[in-house]
Amino acid sequence: MTVILYSHDSARRHVTPDGHPEQAARHDAVMAALEGLALDRREAPVAEDVEVLRCHPARYLQGLRDAVPQAGTRQIDADTHLSPGSLEPALRAVGGACAAVDAVLAGEARRAFVALRPPGHHAEAEVSMGFCLFGTVAIAAKRALDHHGLERVAVLDFDVHHGNGTQALLWDEARVLFVSSQQFPLWPGTGAASERGAHGQVVNLPLPPGSDGALALSEWRGALDRMRKFSPQLVLISAGFDAHRDDPLAQLEWDDDDYAALTRAILDAAGKAPVVSCLEGGYDLRALGRSVRAHVDVLMEAD
Repeated sequence: MTVILYSHDSARRHVTPDGHPEQAARHDAVMAALEGLALDRREAPVAEDVEVLRCHPARYLQGLRDAVPQAGTRQIDADTHLSPGSLEPALRAVGGACAAVDAVLAGEARRAFVALRPPGHHAEAEVSMGFCLFGTVAIAAKRALDHHGLERVAVLDFDVHHGNGTQALLWDEARVLFVSSQQFPLWPGTGAASERGAHGQVVNLPLPPGSDGALALSEWRGALDRMRKFSPQLVLISAGFDAHRDDPLAQLEWDDDDYAALTRAILDAAGKAPVVSCLEGGYDLRALGRSVRAHVDVLMEAD
């Protein structure tokens, strides 16, 4: 199965302070893990403003541009920083996700992986947080709906931290089924099962600390049955790899094989719908590389 890989070296130029978990070395670990695979490698384009404005107001985008420092780093919230090279990779993450949507809907391939940083699923309409600047996957969903005219898009998030930004940006969107598993309770504090969206189209799968991949997969199977009934025309994945037992930021007990098993279950439920996966978290570099490789290996499997 041909998988398109969107990436760009600018991901290394988003600089965070020493000791920060969301570091440029994450990009190196991911790209090293994918080295040698027969992927259709493409340069992620810089997103045009019109794409960002699908989810964020112009004043927010301009505010970020104005906040970029001339040198060093600038802290813009409790754990999110800007450096002179930050906006380009963030905009390329959005551009790569949108280009991936365009490509799979045009039939160039049925699956794509967008390997860029910073991540995006915590960013709300006018709030950067959790290392995130733009709601990358939510923007890609909006492009699929409003530019391509799709009627049903599924967004699946298995990062260990709840995708509060994606949920907020798509809360009123009846055309999107949003499913998210996360350690709960854990920062950012959202993701309870009672959070169901304006149209009942949000499904949260809170997992207690110490949960392993087998428990997570059993929770996901019910949600994936619902996705089958929803019959999405496109599946988007927020692929965070910080539920791994080696990750320093949470207390779940997944291993590399669990990411392969969940990816395989997602593809089975997706049926003939194209799939675009976008990198989110994962902060132990060895575990991140192995888990990304397990995920992409399954994406490359034939139906």
